[in-house]
Amino acid sequence: MKKRLLALSSSRVGSSAYLETARSPIHHLLGPSPLRVAFIPFANADNDDEAYGAMVRQALADLPYIIETVTADRPEQVIATADAIMVGGGNTFKLLHDLYHYGLLELIKEKVNGGTPYIGWSAGANLTGLTICTSNDMAIIYPPSFDAFGFFPFQLNPHYYNQPVEGFNGETRDQRLAEFLLLHPAATIVALPEGSALLWEKGQVVLTGHVDAVLFRKPRGGKVEKQLLVAGSDLSYLLSNP
Repeated sequence: MKKRLLALSSSRVGSSAYLETARSPIHHLLGPSPLRVAFIPFANADNDDEAYGAMVRQALADLPYIIETVTADRPEQVIATADAIMVGGGNTFKLLHDLYHYGLLELIKEKVNGGTPYIGWSAGANLTGLTICTSNDMAIIYPPSFDAFGFFPFQLNPHYYNQPVEGFNGETRDQRLAEFLLLHPAATIVALPEGSALLWEKGQVVLTGHVDAVLFRKPRGGKVEKQLLVAGSDLSYLLSNP
């Protein structure tokens, strides 16, 4: 069965309300039926999982889905019986740490690879790639591995932003991503600005949203290259040519 996946760069775009711009693509992916959705809140560093879940339910209240928060007391049961999986943003290292801690990584991979729809934003989108090594987040906790779900055979960088700041002497986002490719030259990075997403359905991966994204690669023996990915582009070729 083909994957059905939506990886959103962010929960907000500009001054929009929480998940306001995500409602339409979520409804497009999941359809009109009252599906049971398992919401995974573990990227939230304050551990108030129920409050996070309530915020998501409120933001998506006009959609026909039953959203159940995955909590520490019975995480496997909620995920195993869900029709779809939704993973929120926050700290990527905290999210991955908890998924390993509760033994959920393989369960989620199995369900999504079997056709269960997956929706993630920010940290939840970061985990759809091979590793979390191109996250923007601080490593506030150490997961057993940086290996993520690996649904996409490349790296993701949500919240991509590379505007230089006058008088600031730290690295830009492009420089940070280039550093990764210097040590991992065979890798590919898809950098998603806020307002963009990857939609995988019917065997095709499309860059959705209203902004362009950026592809980072390092040809053998060459320098790191940036390639503009135009909104609406078919990126399915990256599935077989990471």
